[in-house]
Amino acid sequence: MDRRKFFRNGSLFTLGATLINPFKSIASVFDAGTLNKNKKAKNIIFMVSDGMSTGTLNMADLYLNRKTGKGSNWIQLMKDQRVANALMDTASASSIVTDSSAGSSSWGGGMRVKNGVLNIGPNGEKYMPIWQKFKKTGKMAGCVTTVPITHATPAGFCVNNDSRNAMEDIAEDYLALGFDIMMGGGNDYFSADHRKDKKDMYAAYKAKGWQVARTRQEMLAAKPGTSVLGVFGDNGLPYTIDRQSSKELTATLPTLSEMTQKAIDHMKGNKNGFVLQVEGGKVDWGAHANDIAALLHDQVAFDDAVKTAIDFAEKDGETLVIITTDHGNANPGITYGKDANANFDNLQKFTNTNEWLLNEIKPDFTAAKVRELVKYANNHTIKEEEAKTILSYYTGIEKEDGGLYNYKKVPFKAFSEMQKEYTNVGWISMDHSGDYVNLSAFGPGSDLIKPFIKNTDLHYLMLQAAEVENKF
Repeated sequence: MDRRKFFRNGSLFTLGATLINPFKSIASVFDAGTLNKNKKAKNIIFMVSDGMSTGTLNMADLYLNRKTGKGSNWIQLMKDQRVANALMDTASASSIVTDSSAGSSSWGGGMRVKNGVLNIGPNGEKYMPIWQKFKKTGKMAGCVTTVPITHATPAGFCVNNDSRNAMEDIAEDYLALGFDIMMGGGNDYFSADHRKDKKDMYAAYKAKGWQVARTRQEMLAAKPGTSVLGVFGDNGLPYTIDRQSSKELTATLPTLSEMTQKAIDHMKGNKNGFVLQVEGGKVDWGAHANDIAALLHDQVAFDDAVKTAIDFAEKDGETLVIITTDHGNANPGITYGKDANANFDNLQKFTNTNEWLLNEIKPDFTAAKVRELVKYANNHTIKEEEAKTILSYYTGIEKEDGGLYNYKKVPFKAFSEMQKEYTNVGWISMDHSGDYVNLSAFGPGSDLIKPFIKNTDLHYLMLQAAEVENKF
């Protein structure tokens, strides 16, 4: 079938007269892309480093280059001209600065919605999420993430809901819709002991034949043939650097790359192909906390998953891989200074996140004990006055409200300002930004990428690459 002729006849866009084909004239934007022209994408892997500002991508590449002599897999794909590249506008229907639910819904439903909702328009109209569309064509579909599997980004590809916070409902929706592999955190929304309604969703999934994995070993042992639910934490998974610093966590919890490989292996035998979303969700959480160790190592973990996906796609030859983010967050970057190189290299000696460090501090700590703890986690000794300033947040003298996921109100912002002195990493905020973001694509369908696109364009591009009519 001639893919371009098929879609030129207008059968792709049947959502209504108000929809306009965003791909009126699409040309290859890079030489390698011509190799993929008119090839059908049997499989799609959509990779999201949630909340990844360009500075985050940049710093991860520099960090790896300076530590190992080899940069990030994503940047290397660009250097080797193996991917189509674009800038993407990330706005939502209600703001030039999107949240993750509206950002994912732009891809999932193909329409911009207001921040906070999942694939529901201003008048209550429901836009069928793209993973449901692909399921109707016989493809297998799944999501893996480092935050709750019910969180905004995976949910945006899968469900409709008035609120991204309705995660107990979303856990039930996944079961009703019959996806094939869903893995991440989120025990709070599946366990009868944690759910407000006391429903045992694990029992409900098992009753419908799902395999349930709660550890890395159980995930690896899951067999193809029946759906898999993997839940590896009450909320999000631990940050990568904290996992690596704990033998117990390393042994019991999977990496994002391992979850990606398992999902691919689970679905690759399907004759009609598969679609998979992979989210580095805690990149966003690290940015909200201005936590450089959290941010950097989770971006590197996402980059490892990029390699896993590309390695499969390269051998398979029928897989489109899209690599991007839903929005920027906090816009971190390396700042100028005579010691910038040495200070940035100090990050190679960090052993833990600020989240771990600041939650270890107790109100009865002495300044000396705080300094000792910082020395352990950062391999750097802060001044006594700085230690006293940190302690003031635990004794009620000072208050910290910064950081979206800062449930215990630890002094993320104050400490990150101190760290700037010996890391040369600065931040503009603790929240999302309205930046245009990086996007790369590899494999069949990558030739459809234009140099500048809207987030909603990707919904239709995926359908077009897979030669799926938008008739649902």
